[in-house]
Amino acid sequence: MDLGLKDRVYVVTGATRGLGFASARELAADGAKVIITGREEETARAAAAELGPGVIGVAADNSDPATAGRLIATAREHFGRFDGILISVGGPAPGSAADNTDEQWRTAFEAVFLGAVRLARTAAAELSDGGVIGLVLSGSVHEPIGGLTISNGLRPGLAGFAKSLTDEVGPRGIRVVGLLPGRIDTDRVRHLDTLGGDPEAARARSEAGIPLRRYGRPEEFGRTAAFVLSPGASYLTGVMVPVDGGSRRGF
Repeated sequence: MDLGLKDRVYVVTGATRGLGFASARELAADGAKVIITGREEETARAAAAELGPGVIGVAADNSDPATAGRLIATAREHFGRFDGILISVGGPAPGSAADNTDEQWRTAFEAVFLGAVRLARTAAAELSDGGVIGLVLSGSVHEPIGGLTISNGLRPGLAGFAKSLTDEVGPRGIRVVGLLPGRIDTDRVRHLDTLGGDPEAARARSEAGIPLRRYGRPEEFGRTAAFVLSPGASYLTGVMVPVDGGSRRGF
């Protein structure tokens, strides 16, 4: 199946590793041009070099108000167009309602929530018919995850924002989609598994609750992201797509 990605231009934030990197890799493999971001210039450039000649790496902080416009301008400067964005950012600090500090909440709000809103809002103003805005969220959109109170607070709000944006930009032919990863085998998830002191036992418990009985592979998430961002998914908008091996029990 030809997804129609060849020579289309996307921005993928937080893409030097993990789910963002996996998504950028699948987009590039199908012929898209990609601007990827990371906190450090050297790391972003190294990741881009690994992904190939159609990928440019730049340093960017999602919480910086200037980031959104700069990234879209970079896409147009290097590749002459801008077709979509996948907004990904590292997960907020783990912890309970009692333990998480005001500063942790404030930092996460700026990067995870307001940064994503600003990126999506700016992209919406710059995109035209056929454009797409994707947000990497979490299964916590539907059900709280133990030990991730900040994520439980912020991700559902972003899903609500995405649904509102869908109605606003749909008449212009722009799509908005959310991706809800479950237990994908990334550095972030492996770190979370260590917090209880026995990572092997934590993983075994998690896998027992997944119908496929295993963690997802980053490339499996990346392929899903590439599809929903592509013209091949042209009638898919306003949805939250779980990539979780069947963990979500609701319809």
